[in-house]
Amino acid sequence: MASVSTPARRAAAGFRRAGFRRATATDRPRSGGAGWLFATPFLVFFTLFLIVPIGIGLWMSFTNASLTGHGDNTLVGLDNYAEAFGDGQVWQTLGNTVWFTVLTTVPLVLVALVMALLVYTGMPGQWLWRLAFFASHLLPVAVVYQIWSMLFQPDRGMLNGLLKIFGIDGIAWLTDEKYAMWSIALVTLWWTVGFNFLLYLAALQAIPDHLYEAAALDGAGAWRRLWSVTLPQLRRTTGLIAVLQVMASLKVFDQIYLLTKGGPNGATRPILEYIYDTGFTNYRLGYASAVSYVFFGLIIVLSIAQLKIFSRRED
Repeated sequence: MASVSTPARRAAAGFRRAGFRRATATDRPRSGGAGWLFATPFLVFFTLFLIVPIGIGLWMSFTNASLTGHGDNTLVGLDNYAEAFGDGQVWQTLGNTVWFTVLTTVPLVLVALVMALLVYTGMPGQWLWRLAFFASHLLPVAVVYQIWSMLFQPDRGMLNGLLKIFGIDGIAWLTDEKYAMWSIALVTLWWTVGFNFLLYLAALQAIPDHLYEAAALDGAGAWRRLWSVTLPQLRRTTGLIAVLQVMASLKVFDQIYLLTKGGPNGATRPILEYIYDTGFTNYRLGYASAVSYVFFGLIIVLSIAQLKIFSRRED
């Protein structure tokens, strides 16, 4: 039976006559050593400065390692972990850390969203507002400490000066247990909200214009467009910011250590400061490593829980 000539077969025959041939498996480019060659510098630094320290710290948590060099090779098994779970200081500092996370996460999400919406809706002088909202995030923690320590001064501070204008007595912002954590949360909000603002602004600019046009044709006003178009489109960004903010707040150390050093009476002492004091002041590196890995496990659990919660909302 004669074979039927099709356009595809005629084209293939023409390519063969012109000197072309069908590509085979041996003709495909080999992706082997080149990729690994380019990835090698990153893998070397990743291993040396992350994997190896994690392994050393995990091993150290099962020993009575000391900063003085005594007892480094003495295994104690799970004794450090048992002591950590029964240590009242661990639970107190962990509670302070969680309380700080609660105080900062919600405002840092909501305030950043409001700031981004104000800029996105076309406020006059947008470049100035963008610079003003983001500039504080570029400051190092030492500069932030200098600024706010002067603002929080009980006698000559600007905040108490403003309160006195309205006939309100001055507040011991950093030395009163009732206000110390709130004061640090205020500093953190001012200092770090610019990064979340930038993420929200980028997400707003990525929303398609035709969604707003369709909503306007349906008679939706500004508030209806906000609730029905803008906020649903920002769901993924909000989830990302919430996860990043919780992780950052749980790792708080710098501003608290500089402003209050964990005081007054340990009311603002985070768990990372307790780990630092245990390892580098009391010289108990093994026990400090165990506490840090307990805290690391808590962060992993919270991260997985947050990802599952936001993934369900998206579904």
